[in-house]
Amino acid sequence: MEAFDYEDIQLIPNKCIIKSRSDADTSIKFGPKTFKIPVVPANMETVINDDLAIWLAENGYFYIMHRFQPEKREGFIEMMHAKDLYASISVGIKDDEYKFIDELAEHNNKPEYITIDVAHGHSDFVIKMIHYIKEKLPDSFLIAGNLGTPEAVREIENAGADATKIGIGPGKACITKLKTGFGTGGWQLAALRLCSKAARKPMIADGGIRFNGDIAKSVRFGASMVMIGSLLAGHEESPGSVISIDGKKYKQYWGSASEKQKGAYRNVEGRQMLVPYRGEISDTLFEMQQDLQSSISYAGGKELKDIRTVDYVVVKNSILNGD
Repeated sequence: MEAFDYEDIQLIPNKCIIKSRSDADTSIKFGPKTFKIPVVPANMETVINDDLAIWLAENGYFYIMHRFQPEKREGFIEMMHAKDLYASISVGIKDDEYKFIDELAEHNNKPEYITIDVAHGHSDFVIKMIHYIKEKLPDSFLIAGNLGTPEAVREIENAGADATKIGIGPGKACITKLKTGFGTGGWQLAALRLCSKAARKPMIADGGIRFNGDIAKSVRFGASMVMIGSLLAGHEESPGSVISIDGKKYKQYWGSASEKQKGAYRNVEGRQMLVPYRGEISDTLFEMQQDLQSSISYAGGKELKDIRTVDYVVVKNSILNGD
């Protein structure tokens, strides 16, 4: 198996057929809705909150609310629907989550999107939850993860998931590969390529994105949506306070499996860090869209799917090494 990651790959240009990159269409239909770009902020407490979810939904972007304030989720769905916006939530697999799903069904409070958010999603218990949600809330678009193998994708899709999330520990705040010896850290893009060969439904590439060009590379290797954490964590709208150090501004960022998130040092596979303050998130998302439009023009296409067919070369870290 060929192992590579984002920095190892360069996409090869095709003849351009559009006059301006602004003619390129970056939109993606994902589940029941169509979004401006194939980018979703990570469903982490330092990346997404209620206010940002509202802004994203109002402005044509996909979001997934995190699951770390479980008591607020039903009220969140009600709030989004009261604003005539779509609701997208996360759930786990603990016993209490079944009661929560029962309550949503009983109150007819049905989110448009549900994500089963588990570090190791190729699990009998995830499959059990998929079956339960599909029985109780069949109209919700169900995403399940995280996965890292074709076998996992096949089994989770066959269980009834409408989309899968790919990536075991490749994120900047994740230390799964160091703590356990397992995961897709260091070969996330190759894992995505491998999983795409088995996938029959949409995939979210989750983790390892360091540059905007990595979004196009994710699309090339099969992603319908790209989940981004650290690059979207440092904005004015991001949860948390701005911290100034030696005249430079930062925001806190931590992994979902970190000691900070868990509130105790147990089974820790994430870490805390500071990320540079990046101003308004609207500017970053617009820049991502423009860069993706340029990617489409280099691919010789007019829309996102045209990136899927371009050739590529393995350059083995030459870009980051300055060669």
